[in-house]
Formats: sequence, C-alpha cells, structure tokens
Amino acid sequence: MIQLTIIKITGYGPWTLTLGSDREHRLQILQATLYKEIQNLFSERNCLAFPNRFDEIFVITNGLSVDDHIEIQKELAKSFQLGLSMSIGQGNTPYEANLNVDKARRSKITLDKDHNIFGLPLQKEEDLVQIIHMDVDGSTSISANKSPYEISSLILKLYSEMSEFFLVRNSLAFFLGGDNFMIISSAIDKEGITKFLDLIRQRHGISFNCGIGTAKTGREAAKLATKSLDKIRELRDSGTERQRILELTC
Repeated sequence: MIQLTIIKITGYGPWTLTLGSDREHRLQILQATLYKEIQNLFSERNCLAFPNRFDEIFVITNGLSVDDHIEIQKELAKSFQLGLSMSIGQGNTPYEANLNVDKARRSKITLDKDHNIFGLPLQKEEDLVQIIHMDVDGSTSISANKSPYEISSLILKLYSEMSEFFLVRNSLAFFLGGDNFMIISSAIDKEGITKFLDLIRQRHGISFNCGIGTAKTGREAAKLATKSLDKIRELRDSGTERQRILELTC
C-alpha cells in the first residue's frame, strides 16, 4: 500500500493579486523556498517530496501518522504566512492513493480540522514502495547537437510520453531536472519498463538507464533506485557488458 500526501497552497490565486503586478519574482522565490522546506521536513522522516505544478507538492509518506503531519504543518506555519492544506491518501497503487487524496479533499473529509489536514481514516499497513529512477544515456552527446532550449523541449516531450505510459499502469512520473526522472510505481516489472525504453528508442533514438529501488519508505526506495542507476554507470564506464535496468531491494 502506498501512502501519498499532497500539499497545496490554499487561496493562492486571490492571495497573489494582493502582491500587485510586479510579483512574479516573489512568487518564484516563495515556491522554491516552500519546496525546499517541505523536502527538508519530510526527508528527515524518511519521506520524499516531488514538485507538481509548483503550487502543489506530492510526498510519499509511508510510515507517517496524522500526528507526524501535524508537527510538520506547525513547522511550516512558523515560516510561511500563507494557507497550506495537507491531504493524505492510501491505495494499492500510487494512482489509487492519488484518487483517494482527491476524494477526501473534494469531500472535505478531515483528519485534523485545526491544521487543515484532509484524508480518509488511515490504515496502519506496512508495505513496500517501489521507485524507478531514469536518466538519459549519453545526454552529453545529445546536448552537443542541440541548443539549450531545444534540449528542454525534448526533455519535456520525453516526460510527457513517460507520464502517459506509466499513468495507465497506475504509476506517477515526475521530472527532477536535468535529464532525471522518478516514477512512483505500482510493482511494474522489468518487462514493462523494457517496453517503455524500447518505445522511446524507436520514436526518438534515445536510450534511458533505469534503476529500481524497493523499500519501506520513499526516501530509502529512492536511495536504492539511485544506487542502481549509479551501478549501471559504473558498469558502462568499466567496459563491462552494459545493462539498461538494475534493481535493488532492501
């Protein structure tokens, strides 16, 4: 079972209008600072946050209780003079957890009204999180033939196709910057991942390296996924037979 928390700035649109027209630089600074603080507070508790549309942040929160969320909400309130809601959802897949978050938020089902925390009653089930970490193989050679903006356009196109491919498999993909992506996956096997890698190679002539990590928490799963990816690079650089997919489980 995956536990997902979505943090959202509440009343964001009306609040931005109070800043006047010369506000964009302030909003960008605020969003970056908020993400940094959320990542800090949750990663200290072995969770991992992913930015989504900048005014909304997804966090894998397996193992965290409502009380843990309240403590984090209190810390955020000390640093930011704006409204933040937390909505918690659980599901057998990341996508199902996301749907349950949305259901609780739209229905205003609260777990703690005083701290603006929404969600259905949490089940204390221990389960594993699977994260896939992908990066573009040979990205340096690709960037040598394209301008910076053309590279960005290509990366966003790859992200769009990745998001669509994994969403129908009940998994959630996020762009991490550079040529790095992470997918909160739903027990997708290597055969399913290979299908995506082959699809991208056929369409764009681009290869991905793929590390898979499975653990009890989001941060630990991401660590193992990245360790797998690092091992693929080591094998490539040593001249050993190349691998596209490598998996580690705690």
